[in-house]
Amino acid sequence: MLSPKRTKYRKAHKGRIHGLAKGGSQLNFGAFGLKATRPARITARQIEAARRAITRHLRRAGRVWIRIFPDTPVSSKPAEVRMGKGKGTPEFWVAKVKPGRIMFEIDGVARSSAEEALNLASAKLPMDTKIVGRLGEF
Repeated sequence: MLSPKRTKYRKAHKGRIHGLAKGGSQLNFGAFGLKATRPARITARQIEAARRAITRHLRRAGRVWIRIFPDTPVSSKPAEVRMGKGKGTPEFWVAKVKPGRIMFEIDGVARSSAEEALNLASAKLPMDTKIVGRLGEF
């Protein structure tokens, strides 16, 4: 699974996901892509599950690019622990995704195959998405 090799700080504030994606909103590598339409925090496990769904459906044909990276740690405290005593330990990593961000790109496969693969990947993600192509949205 994806995670940073090292970070400046061990723990991060939760924050909020405001506004639209500033960059990464255009297809740069592939002919088809999966674009976020709502803001969400996507875990490294969800990214990996979506990647596996795409590569399994394409039977390793074509090429897949992952355009998001989980670089924000999420901490949590164990169950049934009293309030106070500081912030919990980092448990997993998330990518904060704004609306308009291209998350996955595919190239080298037919349109129908790419559309089906991206639909399978979309089912693994906790947000609304749409499939885009070089010629526009589907």
